Amino acid sequence: MPRPAATRAKHRSVSVTNIRVVRPEPNWSPMSLLITHARLITVPAGTEDAGYIEDGWMLVEDGRIADLGSGLPTVTADEVLDVDGAFVAPGFVSSHSHLFTSGLRGLGVGETLYGWCDSMLGMTSAATPEDIYWSTLHGALDFLGNGVTTAYNFTDPLQAWESMVDGKRVGNAAMRGLEYHTRQADGCLDAGIRFVDAIGMDATVGSDDEIFDRFAAEVAHSRAMDPAFALGASIMGQVQWSPRPDAAEVEVEAMRRFGVTNQAHFLESPEAVPLQQSKFAMYRDAGALGPGMMFGHFIQTTPEIIEQTAAGGASMSWQPASNGRLASGVALVPEMLALGMKVGMGLDDQACTDVSDPWQNMRAGIFMQRARTKDPLSMMPERVLRLHTLGGAAILGVDDRVGSLEVGKFADFVVVDPRKPDVGPLWHPVRSYVLSMTPRNLKRVYVGGRLVSEEGVSTNPLAPEATIRVHEDLPRVAERLGRHPA
Repeated sequence: MPRPAATRAKHRSVSVTNIRVVRPEPNWSPMSLLITHARLITVPAGTEDAGYIEDGWMLVEDGRIADLGSGLPTVTADEVLDVDGAFVAPGFVSSHSHLFTSGLRGLGVGETLYGWCDSMLGMTSAATPEDIYWSTLHGALDFLGNGVTTAYNFTDPLQAWESMVDGKRVGNAAMRGLEYHTRQADGCLDAGIRFVDAIGMDATVGSDDEIFDRFAAEVAHSRAMDPAFALGASIMGQVQWSPRPDAAEVEVEAMRRFGVTNQAHFLESPEAVPLQQSKFAMYRDAGALGPGMMFGHFIQTTPEIIEQTAAGGASMSWQPASNGRLASGVALVPEMLALGMKVGMGLDDQACTDVSDPWQNMRAGIFMQRARTKDPLSMMPERVLRLHTLGGAAILGVDDRVGSLEVGKFADFVVVDPRKPDVGPLWHPVRSYVLSMTPRNLKRVYVGGRLVSEEGVSTNPLAPEATIRVHEDLPRVAERLGRHPA
């Protein structure tokens, strides 16, 4: 289709494989971007439909979606991106992530959760604020390069990891200074990923006043950042392994006092299941089961736990690839959805998914549920795509800004070419998008209408240094601990 004459007249064309970018002359900063000839997948709110448009266009102005439609565009823009039949879809949302783990892949392969934590988090127990900054930056750029534009990011807590004893931590490990947390938030911001900053309260160190003061300082740092990227602060819920019997009450008080959400790693590991299940009452009795409460993993549940969680309005984040890697089990996601519980999807650690591939994560989820239920309708591609985009944004409370391609939202999107490599005819495009695409098909990633990755290569000027630092710094940490393979 021809481009609008007004657009053709003032731009030059640059070819990028079969995707054509019509951009202004050098030294001219565009304020608007028009995407044309797209297989648009919008994932709109208020429906289960994927919002597919066969020959779609989308207008981006000042970093947000200004308009979209099908056929010949009725608008013009400073820059035109003709994707020539490629998919354009929302950037993925990871509702449960630990970005600082990007340099720790391949550890604890023969372990379940706590043994794996010893091998992986035991390594960061000797990390410095600068080590953790570069690791986080590296992880955030890795997410962006794989199409994940928003992440709920669990930061490595100020209190270093210690091994579990009888299902809980002793609580006397060394504490790091405040900068250890703030540098992780800085890494996310400098990478250009949108993020929710999840903070451990470290509730076994100091008086309650000291705990709340420390948490307040961490929240204040997050809230002082650019709100277009730092989308909010949250608690890294620690009841699962806290030795404090009132840990849930402390977290609920922080939620109320600071106006933050809470996501707890909960009912994840297959060990000591009755002990884990008994701790659910701590959250329930503390009044935590509301819209601001999320349970990460939520595998070793009972029907009563699921029913009470759904009735209270709490949600869960599902990490199928991680759950499989760590032999944790399969969450009863269709049953949770049937009760009206909100569910999002996360990629979890790079150290326990090893490749931060959202398509792999979606397919793992489909396969696990279908194998468990022996019912192909228990998890369909359209549903799992929604859970990894708008569903994830909804449980984080940021679905007014990200998670779908709708007017007014941030223009965070991926360009995915089903011909490179070619997957054949697209008999059902949305299902092919979920079932047949891989990062090899991912050509471009945009955040706020700005190109952040092309053919897997970051546009961020810090990316080369992040690679060097992770490769140099983490082996030195391992050497200090006597853990280096050499």
